[in-house]
Formats: sequence, C-alpha cells, structure tokens
Amino acid sequence: MNPRPASVSARPVDEYRGDIEQLLRPLAARSADTVPVPQALGRQLAEDVRSPLDLPVFRNSAMDGYAVRAESVAVAPVTLPLAGVVAAGNAGQNPLPPGAAIKVMTGAPIPPGADCVIPVEDVRAGEDAITVERGRSAGEFVREAGTDVRTGDLLAHAGTRLEPRHIAALAAVGLPSVSVFRPVRAAVITTGDELVPAGSTLHPGQIYNSNGIALAAALGANGVEVVSVAHSTDEPSQFRKLLDAATGAADVVFTSGGVSKGDFEVVKDVLEPLGGRFGSVAMQPGGPQGLTVVDGVPVLSFPGNPVSTMVSFEVFARPILRALAGLPPVDGYRLPLRDEVARSPQGKRQFLRGKLIRAADGDPPTPEAVEVVSGPGSHLVAGMAWADVLIDVPAEATSLPAGAAVRVWSL
Repeated sequence: MNPRPASVSARPVDEYRGDIEQLLRPLAARSADTVPVPQALGRQLAEDVRSPLDLPVFRNSAMDGYAVRAESVAVAPVTLPLAGVVAAGNAGQNPLPPGAAIKVMTGAPIPPGADCVIPVEDVRAGEDAITVERGRSAGEFVREAGTDVRTGDLLAHAGTRLEPRHIAALAAVGLPSVSVFRPVRAAVITTGDELVPAGSTLHPGQIYNSNGIALAAALGANGVEVVSVAHSTDEPSQFRKLLDAATGAADVVFTSGGVSKGDFEVVKDVLEPLGGRFGSVAMQPGGPQGLTVVDGVPVLSFPGNPVSTMVSFEVFARPILRALAGLPPVDGYRLPLRDEVARSPQGKRQFLRGKLIRAADGDPPTPEAVEVVSGPGSHLVAGMAWADVLIDVPAEATSLPAGAAVRVWSL
C-alpha cells in the first residue's frame, strides 16, 4: 500500500514518522529460522522457550565439603568416619552410612541419606575420619533438583532478544537449537555524480561518499542486517537497476540524496512515477523526504547532506527498527541548555547536535546540562562526531535562553 498523495504544506515530524512506522511494522511477521544456540546471540526468539528438564537435574553440593546427616553433627565438635569421596560427574549412588561422612566436591551428587554439607573450612580432616568443628542444619549447602527451573517452566518469551545470559540458560538445559526471527534486511543506495569512494583521489567538485557507510553502520547498530550498500550516479537507468536489485534482496531500502527541488533529483524522478510521495517535513535538518513502496518493499528516501541523512535516520527509522529487533527504545529526557540557542526556524523542529555536560561527582557521572555542538548546518558531519545527543528544539520556538529545558535523545 503506497503512502498518501503529497500535500502542499510541510508535514509534522510525528505524523511522518507514524507513516514510516505503519509501513515497517508488518516486518514483525518475518520468517523464522532454527539456529544452533551458540549462533542465536542477538537474535529474537520466534516462540516461547520452555525448559525440557529440571535444573539442577539432581541434588548436588553447593560447596567443597562433606555430606552428612544433620543429626550426626547436631553437637559439635564431633568426629565422623570417612566413608568415601564423590567428585563432580560421579554418579554418587552409594548411600551414606549412619554416623559417617562422604567427601563431596562442588556440583557433585549428594549421596542418598545425606541432608547437608559441611564446608571444608569447618572441618579438620584426617586420613580415615574428620572432625566437624561446626554443626549444620538439614538443607544447608544442598542444591535440590528443580530449585532453579522445573520441567515446562518458561525460560524466555517469544520476541526476546537473546543476550549472553539467555544463551547461558538455554545451554544449561541442553537445548541444541532455537527458533528465531531472521533480522530485518536493509539495502542502502546513495546517489550523486559528485560522490567517490574513500581512498580515491578527489577531483574538483567531488566529495567522499560517507552516507552509505554511515547508514550501514547505523542500521547494523540497531539490529538490522545490511544486505547491500550501492552507489548510483545521477543517471536514472542506473539508479533503477540498483533499486530493482535492492528491493529483490531487502525488506526495506534506504536512499540518500536526489529528493529535493534541483535539476538532478534522480531518486525523486524515478520514484514519483511509481507512486512515491516526496515533500517537506517541518524539521531542520532533513526537511526533504520521500516515501515509496516498490514491489511491496518500503523505500525511505533521505536528503543527501550527511547530517540530514543521519538525523533523518535517527528521527524516523531508528525507533521502529529497534522495536522490530527487540531492542529497548531510546527514550528522550529533559535537560537544561548550557548556552542560549539564538535562532531557530519558526514552524520547524530543529534537531541540533548536543554534548552532555556531566556532574563532576557520581559514579557514573550524571548529565546535568547539554551544550550545542558545532553549528546547525546539514554539512557539518565531522562536528556531529563530537555529539552524543540530539537536541529537539520545538517548532514554535525561534530562540531559547540558557537554562531552558529541552528534550534530548541519545545518539
């Protein structure tokens, strides 16, 4: 389903982001793969996972020590004959004789008849007997079967993004594989005759192509599998060829450049006849935007200035992509400005790059204010590297004094 026809006026940021989320949300129903547990890190479970067994599987010792009957050590000190040794991995089926002790290692089975473990620190050991210096109650230092998890208990919900702690639990109950959603697959196409790859010699009028690399990095950092990064000149036939390849391999395509009102807007020229909607969003930077569906694949078209491209991704794409990947949302919060914002365009939300000012004390130091980094220009990509947040200046504000509370989002 293609987006609504273009309107004349610039659209609000939240409204346009809602359109993008509506287009991408169906990707939550993507197919699932069965993968070995060691390869499932960072993947989202496609179904609930339940334990196939009790954990611990059997009663075992929580300490290196001596398995005894609590009644045998009710009065200490007391000397008990040593009736054997049980190591971890030993079947440990020989029962404990009354009034005796069996040496056990951490994780070793508790012999039948024993109901507590005396730690080695509380024992004077001889060759054939031990003297218990301190008595213990029944159950001390004994791990009962199923006290961690019972057969059939839920280990993780469907949709959980598997972290190392989840992998540990899955491995501990012996699961060899799990069903996980495949990640969202994205393709990136940058455009412009002026762009050349890193390492090339720059000729007059040329710049290095940073947007493809930057978008791929941003996608990967937010749980997306990047299947291709391509560059097109301003020749429509070349862009269309790359677009066809991208829509054939990806769930969503990101383009950079060619969306404004110039004479060589290749993305707009190719996609508008296919039903693409191009126009302005009431924001700075990143005003020119495009949204198209090509062969069922959403195509998000960002402006080509480097900061505009990255801010567009942060504002419009990152929230829904993180949700699809099972990553926690990046919630905004409010901080006071260290310095004034002297000028902001009326009627547009301005997304300035900011750096947190942290308190000198505290561990870790907490942010207490935010300062603007570099200028508002959409070409200042090197300056953006010093920022760690976006500062959201409301559309109705034309300036803000030092100390004014502003909303910020972590980059």
